[in-house]
Amino acid sequence: MHIQYPFHRLFTILFMGSLMLLHGAIRAQQTNGKTNTTILTGADQLSRYLPLLKDANIAVFANQTAMIGKTHLVDTLLKAGVHISKIFSPEHGFRGDADAGEHVGSSTDPKTGIPIVSLYGSKRKPSAEDLAGVDVMLFDIQDVGVRFYTYISSLQEYIESAVTNHRPLIILDRPNPNGSYVDGPVLDKKFRSFVGMQPIPIVYGMTLGEYAGMLVGEQWLDSTANTGLKDLRLTIITCKNYTHHSRYDLPIKPSPNLPNAQAVALYPSLCLFEGTVVSLGRGTDKPFQQFGNPSFPKDLYHFTPISLPGAKNPPLLNQTCYGYDLSKIDVAKTTGNKFSLQWLIKAYQLSSDKDHFFLSGGFFNKLAGNDVLQQQLKDGRTEKEIRKSWEPALSRFKDIRKKYLLYAE
Repeated sequence: MHIQYPFHRLFTILFMGSLMLLHGAIRAQQTNGKTNTTILTGADQLSRYLPLLKDANIAVFANQTAMIGKTHLVDTLLKAGVHISKIFSPEHGFRGDADAGEHVGSSTDPKTGIPIVSLYGSKRKPSAEDLAGVDVMLFDIQDVGVRFYTYISSLQEYIESAVTNHRPLIILDRPNPNGSYVDGPVLDKKFRSFVGMQPIPIVYGMTLGEYAGMLVGEQWLDSTANTGLKDLRLTIITCKNYTHHSRYDLPIKPSPNLPNAQAVALYPSLCLFEGTVVSLGRGTDKPFQQFGNPSFPKDLYHFTPISLPGAKNPPLLNQTCYGYDLSKIDVAKTTGNKFSLQWLIKAYQLSSDKDHFFLSGGFFNKLAGNDVLQQQLKDGRTEKEIRKSWEPALSRFKDIRKKYLLYAE
């Protein structure tokens, strides 16, 4: 099967049932952002992309969040007569139950018998062999809009594979639950890794569809893919009735340790603790909703990480940690709807062994996207002083971002 897209265009976007051709900067109709309007994800709108899959062999990159109502995208497509020859899975696996960073091998989906190829670990993009016989590549994963959440890295490498293997790619867009603001330090390219591949801030305020447009438009793909962009056939099925200020609570947890809206909202600010000696609640019923360490004052709130599904060997396993419970706070009010350093600064101040607060190996710097923030914390800089240092890079990013927005702000 060959989808007839104009090759001189960078990509196409299906919006509100019509095919809109774009070149250069992305533009699209504004959607209705009223709170009483039902938001439809790209996947929900089957009539807009099923015609593109007719009589084709499909490869699907998805995990447990690729749902249409209460039915998985894969099951829905199979019922509609679409032939799926391969499933690709990201970090946490196709069913979303593996630990962060855990190796997930390739396997077969027991429900459908379709081969699953893991794209997390040493293998991160489909090979020509993987795509043999595949006519169209499909991508549907729920993101949370934070630079070190690895699904945007997986998206980039999936796009690169589509370009170098000359396959059409369809992205089914989903709302960004942290899409109402842009904040944090912009990544210094010297600190590129799978938890941060591009010069974007920690919270970048874009859906995956919008981010894909930025990757293509700014030519941030690898050199081989960039040279083939003239032949890229990319279709984005946009959400309906979504704006960047729409409230969108995820119907399914996007990964094992983001169980609810509170954790998703706190995730941008708390994840930097992953590069320190502080527990952020993995191995408890409140991951990413509390933080603490055994050495903190004993009169504080306390919790004890244990081995749980999705957190089999959490930091500070079976040790009583003293710290703070954030599970009931109003995150937007407490942070001013920004990425916040207040808890990181507090934890560093409470630490009795500041020389060993940051873990060895440089993971904190990879998460931060630079080696400046760690030094600023050691120097006792205030959050106001630190935030000032993020300019003008943050303003430059915001200007770039505007070119690729598909939804009203």
